[in-house]
Amino acid sequence: MRRRTVLRRLALAGTGVGLATETTRGHPTPTGNGTAEPAAADTPTSSDPLSVLEMETVYEVVTSPDGHTAYVATGDGIALVDLVTPTSPRLLSRRTDLLAESDSGPIQRVQDLAVSGSRLLAAGPAHPADGAHGLVVFDVSDRRDPERIAGVELDTRLHNCDFDGRYAYLTANDRDGNPLLVADVDAEQEVGDWSLLDAGDAWTDVPTSLWPLHDVWVQDDRAYLAYWDGGTWIVDVSEPSDISLVAKVRGRSPEDLAAIEDPGTERSEPPGNDHFVTVDEDASLLGVGGESWDLGDDDSGGPSGIALYDISDPTDAERLSTLDPPPTSDPSPGGILTTAHNFELTDNRCYSAWYNGGVRVHDLTDPTAPELAFEWRDTEATSFWTAQRAAGCFVAGSTNASQGTEVQPGLYTFPDPRIRTPTADPSATGDEGGGANSTDGTSLGVGGPGFGVGSAVAAVGLAAWRARRRQD
Repeated sequence: MRRRTVLRRLALAGTGVGLATETTRGHPTPTGNGTAEPAAADTPTSSDPLSVLEMETVYEVVTSPDGHTAYVATGDGIALVDLVTPTSPRLLSRRTDLLAESDSGPIQRVQDLAVSGSRLLAAGPAHPADGAHGLVVFDVSDRRDPERIAGVELDTRLHNCDFDGRYAYLTANDRDGNPLLVADVDAEQEVGDWSLLDAGDAWTDVPTSLWPLHDVWVQDDRAYLAYWDGGTWIVDVSEPSDISLVAKVRGRSPEDLAAIEDPGTERSEPPGNDHFVTVDEDASLLGVGGESWDLGDDDSGGPSGIALYDISDPTDAERLSTLDPPPTSDPSPGGILTTAHNFELTDNRCYSAWYNGGVRVHDLTDPTAPELAFEWRDTEATSFWTAQRAAGCFVAGSTNASQGTEVQPGLYTFPDPRIRTPTADPSATGDEGGGANSTDGTSLGVGGPGFGVGSAVAAVGLAAWRARRRQD
């Protein structure tokens, strides 16, 4: 396989320990404690990756609560990668025997996973495929030897999932109504489901290809559901056997969708195409990413971005802003894809992946006016599936899953950028000098999840914005 330009640019970081075909390239900029040096506060930053761990296949990536481990969906299973030194990630272990005891054999196409504490959920297949269908839960306390603790075989493909440590939340699009399926992993059995058919009978008149359940995010007893052209919905899952509707955030009515004459084009081009959904730490800010193309190469469509909503009151969601996609010279499905894919909202930041459009980090201190804090792109060499924050860096998975690309899959590490966060107004406190109440407009937030004074200052900035909004 040919060597891409990005790997030619990266300097050798040392001797990385790997398995099979995995190798490590790096751009060493370590600090004294071995963590990545944060990027400068200039906006936007576009420095090279810190390192690349080449792998055979990469889909979704999530990070451990301490930010020191990346869990990678590898199609045939899972991989655990050590991130303690971001300039030299190391492959620790692989598991490819998911539901191997099934008469159908192991799961063949695992594209999504989710972590809760020391438990890791993997589910699949994402698309029609041979092999077993279902989920497996691992105890990943020992990163070199993940221990299977549960497995549930199911009669549906499972493209995406989420996990709270006991209940697995799954997209069951082979079943009537494209439902959210909930499984109790301790009991190893299904316990509940919900679909748009529970929201209204009018959905029976809409082609189901327009409203697959593409993604689910669960936090604090609420599930956030991306139903493609059916929109984004919030449901209460505090009782998984009795799921109830909280609110519809956005999306067209079933009557409008039922009248569409060309569902194939409609589901491929904007508006709609709610593909990925997540919320920030207190679930007051919601992000919805669309995935779209220009199907007919006639400029009628194109890539979608990430819409941000204030859902402090979920029954009265307010759209705040949109993170626009990177430019592309060919927005067709087989062209240069720059539509939004998976992303993370945390610590006043959005870490996002845009296929051939690269990766970006936005400062969301004021979510009505996001600022680009970091971007990196190598159109020919990479196609990014997701971006996630880790300790001292952020990670992104480059995949060869999209059409029209020939890339070497791998796990990339990047410097975690500093962001600008407005501090308190000195006129309100009588502080005309520097220090904690200075109005120089810059506060630096760096490090892993929950680290540092910068995170606390950023939280103050967000709290001030929310206070202003409540007064408006």
